[in-house]
Amino acid sequence: MTTYKIHPIVVGSKVIDKGYMTYQFNYGVEFHLPVYVWYLEGGDKKILVDTGLMSVLAAKDREEAIGGKIYTFEQGLAKWNLTPADIDIVIHTHLHNDHCENDIKCTNAVFYAHELELERIHNPRPLDFRYDESYIEDVESAGKIIVVKDEELEIADGIRVVHTPSHTLGSLTVLVNTTAGLAAITGFCLIDENFNPPAQVRGMGMDVIAPGIHVNADEAYEQVLRVKKMADIIIPLHEQRFASIDTIPE
Repeated sequence: MTTYKIHPIVVGSKVIDKGYMTYQFNYGVEFHLPVYVWYLEGGDKKILVDTGLMSVLAAKDREEAIGGKIYTFEQGLAKWNLTPADIDIVIHTHLHNDHCENDIKCTNAVFYAHELELERIHNPRPLDFRYDESYIEDVESAGKIIVVKDEELEIADGIRVVHTPSHTLGSLTVLVNTTAGLAAITGFCLIDENFNPPAQVRGMGMDVIAPGIHVNADEAYEQVLRVKKMADIIIPLHEQRFASIDTIPE
């Protein structure tokens, strides 16, 4: 089976309340959240997971807060000798705006997204303000979106997606074969602390923490627990420590 190197590329950051990541915990704590694109190097296709933010504020204080450099989409790809036109496949964990704003730039790519994400982005509820269909309209009208309807789907040799509804109804966790075992790029927005809670949380009988933004708290908790058990390497979508790492596994 093909093995891959996973390259985290920071394409922006947000300053949020940490409770957005950790349900019932850390409210009122300021957190600098990196926004990533993940380049999967290996095989005969150039593959990204998500395309991140289009408007990037690469201020020094923001880079210091996350512990790594912030790039534009083009700059981040250039670090790996790529341009947006080189990308063959984009896998979307979900379709909140900070995960799909640069889709239009990947002119030669096809895009994988779950059918429930496509339904929701075109018919958002009041709480779904993080969806903006304008970011996918062009690639969708061009017939470049491959709709994921199955619970599990192989994208390429050594890469598959699993439906993990939690943060959103159509969240897809991306499982990637690496030399150090199976890596999971989570389909939901969270950090390391969700998978490795502090002692006071474990003392309450919780093995993980649900994402702070979710569709159903109980289901979200179970999906985090499920992903924790299915992979050797866990890659939460917004964990700060990846901002200073070029390649996973190191």
